[in-house]
Amino acid sequence: MDEDPTRPRKPQKPRRAPRPAGPAPTEAALREAALAHLARFAATEVGLRRVLQRKVDRWARRAESEGAAAEAIAPQAAAARAAAAVVARAMVTAGAVDDAAFAASRARRLTRGGRSRRAIAAHLGAKGVAQDTAAAAMPAVETELDAALAQCRRRRIGPFARDEAPEDPQAARALRMKALAALARAGFGREVAEAALDMDPGEAEDRLIALRQG
Repeated sequence: MDEDPTRPRKPQKPRRAPRPAGPAPTEAALREAALAHLARFAATEVGLRRVLQRKVDRWARRAESEGAAAEAIAPQAAAARAAAAVVARAMVTAGAVDDAAFAASRARRLTRGGRSRRAIAAHLGAKGVAQDTAAAAMPAVETELDAALAQCRRRRIGPFARDEAPEDPQAARALRMKALAALARAGFGREVAEAALDMDPGEAEDRLIALRQG
């Protein structure tokens, strides 16, 4: 449909001018940024340091786009990245960042969401949690079946399947293998996956209720 030339056009909002780079982030500015981030998100020391260093990297890119010389930017950026590490460590000392508490809380949440112990370990590692800290936060082996049940409910398989199993044995086996493959990709071992898929729906629901309350 052609535009009516007599209809008045809506005035376009002026584009916001890019924020000038200004001076390199100081330790004080990075501390304020760290507190603002922690007020909204839980973080590990490594994670917080990454956030602050990305802030430094953004400053460096803006400064370069404004024509600052690379040889002038590099030492300032390096000093700011070092300050970011100092600020992140200071947040740990002050108790604002606690890797162990972060790992324990995140592991519980991921278990309730249907993540396997293997997947949780990978997630914590990616967040910068040390291997021994992650190991201490890992959910008990007994909860692996409950996590697999939560994954079953997410995927509507096993005791939470919407449709009844097909009567044709070959089709039923193919459906079973597809469900086992989905749980394997999520990090669950064959024995746990089999137990989850074979569980009575009522018992499965009761276990998930207990998991959420635990």
